Amino acid sequence: MSEHRSSLLFDMNWRFPVEPELHSRGIRVIAGVDEAGRGSLAGPVVSAAVILDPDDPIDGIRDSKQLRPAVRERLAGAIRQRALAWAVEFSHREVIDRLNVLEATKLSMRRAIENLRVRPELILIDAVRLSDLSVNSMSLIKGDQLSVNVGAASILAKVERDAWMTGIASGYPGYGFEIHKGYGTRRHLLKLRELGPCEIHRCTYKPVIEAVENGRLQ
Repeated sequence: MSEHRSSLLFDMNWRFPVEPELHSRGIRVIAGVDEAGRGSLAGPVVSAAVILDPDDPIDGIRDSKQLRPAVRERLAGAIRQRALAWAVEFSHREVIDRLNVLEATKLSMRRAIENLRVRPELILIDAVRLSDLSVNSMSLIKGDQLSVNVGAASILAKVERDAWMTGIASGYPGYGFEIHKGYGTRRHLLKLRELGPCEIHRCTYKPVIEAVENGRLQ
């Protein structure tokens, strides 16, 4: 192994303690699963599953919330190119309103796992428990800070969701989806009261319900 590769592994292992422990037990094909958008008032929840190559570390992976958008985009490209496998799945607003956001998240996570082209030895999931998987799994609180595979999944989910919200924003002018991505920022809440909900708003969420009750449904 080259000196450069060794330094990258040391850096990643220092930041993410889970994989080195699992590697020491002989578990190397590890899938990380995370989501983006559970707290948003509009748009989908997006889940990603990623199996990184332990012999080809990607430097710079962090919890996606700690990264600037341009850095997330660059890392997402590296993850798509160099991971052993990855998959992204959406649960859209209709599913969220019908099932609730937790169940919609679990649905998209399951689908992402099922669509991995490599079968993992273990699945690490950020803060969500999934039952009846065909592979052993663990739920990790703050998993995107403990596992490099979960951190990679958090980046991919965030980048894919942000791109979707930016792309659809022109169809719903005035709300600023390209800026706040559907989250309950002050600007978004003001526009929601002014314009009322649109068809990608989650009708089971309290701020949206209040806008509907005020008679401003478009």
